[in-house]
Amino acid sequence: MERITTAITKISIIGLLLSTLVIQADGLDNFKLRYFSLTKHFHNQNQELDDLRKQNIDPTKNTRIDLTELLDGGPPKDGIPSIDNPRFDTAENTPFDRDELVIGVVINGEAKAYPFGILNWHEIVNDTVGGTNLTVSYCPLCDTAVVFERGNTTYGVSGKLYQSCLIMYDRADDTLYSQPWAIGIIGPKNNRSLNRLPGVKTTLGAWLAKHPSSKILSTVTGYKRDYLRYPYGSYYTNNEILFPVRNQNQRQLHPKAIINYVWEPDHLTLKNRFSGVSHQFSHQELEKVGTKVVDFNGRKIKAIWDKELKTVIVEEIDGKPIPSSTAFAFVYPAFF
Repeated sequence: MERITTAITKISIIGLLLSTLVIQADGLDNFKLRYFSLTKHFHNQNQELDDLRKQNIDPTKNTRIDLTELLDGGPPKDGIPSIDNPRFDTAENTPFDRDELVIGVVINGEAKAYPFGILNWHEIVNDTVGGTNLTVSYCPLCDTAVVFERGNTTYGVSGKLYQSCLIMYDRADDTLYSQPWAIGIIGPKNNRSLNRLPGVKTTLGAWLAKHPSSKILSTVTGYKRDYLRYPYGSYYTNNEILFPVRNQNQRQLHPKAIINYVWEPDHLTLKNRFSGVSHQFSHQELEKVGTKVVDFNGRKIKAIWDKELKTVIVEEIDGKPIPSSTAFAFVYPAFF
């Protein structure tokens, strides 16, 4: 009887502690986000590099970064499942409201929209648009949205993070890619740059106003998730950065202010650093000034505030789209 009483007391204390932590974290979602890295103790966090070793590839020699900066995000490899056989709805039958954020893509006249409500849970969609095999990737911790050609392979979520951002992997050879750079950082395609495609972050309503026949990624994914609920509490707007990120003394904006950045790597392969040219554009500034022209890699380019899509579009001077990514403001100094 005494043992039972002791056990009940311990359970009560644990429950009280958990309740206190949830309250301190300002809700259950914030609690789960703040402490989700603890889940790494229940998963195999070595599979990403072990899969390379099985190919007789030494990750310590085939790496762009210091492996000590490759952090465990919590879930294991494919613990956050990519969507590899996407299904689509129309404007008439999608369950998402018109104010849902989406990544919009148009290739060869075919338009598709990928709601954040789904991307928050899956982060990667392997799809074909306008006859082009592509991957749509999104990192909820960084608000980075990168679309790129995938060829005949597919990409998955590794479970690792670098500077708090998504590390993807190529299922053909297990190369790990830094999503904000779109560059291979560990493995057989180390230092390889992905061929990026234009993708636009906007609302579903604004996207459909411009592309009324657009297909919209369906919530029928094969997984049971609440796609109509944001799972990260107040993270999208608060000051919190959950994992270590560098160079924050260079940041002048709120850490979660929205920017767009453009980048072109060069042939150098500097350790732990991007090598090439980049530039960031503040959404808040562009909404005020409308257009901004800057010197970029030996030419002039322009960033435009699209009043219909309510987002930043980056173009060559002649109007040709330049692939860019949105991001939280803390991302740019950490990576560029």
